[in-house]
Amino acid sequence: MAKVLIVGCGGIGLELATLLAEAGHDVTGLKRNPPTVISGSIRYFRADITQPQELEGLESNFEYVFFIVSADSRNKGSYHDIYNNGIINLSNKFKEFKNNAPWFFVSSTSVYGQSDGEWVDEDSPTLPNSATSLEIVKAEQKLISINPKNIVVRFSGIYGPGREYLLKMARQSPLIQQSPPYFTNRIHQQDCVGVLKFLFEQRLSGVDLEQCYLASDNDPAPLWDVISWIAEQTQSNPPKAKEAEHEIDMNKRCRNDRLKKLGYTFLYPDYKAGYLEMLHRKKNLN
Repeated sequence: MAKVLIVGCGGIGLELATLLAEAGHDVTGLKRNPPTVISGSIRYFRADITQPQELEGLESNFEYVFFIVSADSRNKGSYHDIYNNGIINLSNKFKEFKNNAPWFFVSSTSVYGQSDGEWVDEDSPTLPNSATSLEIVKAEQKLISINPKNIVVRFSGIYGPGREYLLKMARQSPLIQQSPPYFTNRIHQQDCVGVLKFLFEQRLSGVDLEQCYLASDNDPAPLWDVISWIAEQTQSNPPKAKEAEHEIDMNKRCRNDRLKKLGYTFLYPDYKAGYLEMLHRKKNLN
């Protein structure tokens, strides 16, 4: 069994930690504010990774590291703090003890700047327009340069219980570009956990993994189609078509062939599977 550190043990990280601990792995979650009541066999270490002095008491013999963090706010400074300073502080901590444990770094498909509905995969150029996404690109590059065995996992738009942005949008009969289509890409949060666990198990079993995996479901669909379908399911007013915008940021279609070829099967292969379950759950709660 492996000794695992999960940095940023939030919703996805906590569920991953629980599954790995149940499988017998020695799991530590690193959080700024760990839970006061701890259940199960997960241990916690309280620290802000942007403050190197707070990492002094952290163990250094981890065999695998998951980096699943989010910035405090959507500005360049916050992203630089967590994706540059945080990574440097942690890597320096492990370097001090000659620990070169491989990392699984959770990235984002926001690193792609394509805006004409192009298909993108792991080898597509990462030239985003936003300063925050550029910080993530730099973090990817930094981690691969530190250790070529580190793995980058780029998640598209995460949805699921508590992440209901499109459900709320559909109730408001929004203005949406219908033609040419504006594509959306998504992954259910259960599949986020599933992908990370799957890649970890592949590594443990000795499979040679690629340096990067794009994790998005099988159906990059036009936003018009998604919102129209949700509106129909919820008996809401349909969206309204708006004129096409000349400059659209991040209109792309994500290809997940590499991940599926490795053997991963999505729990929620398209938006209908994921959102239908969410709508049924909300109906039952009401």
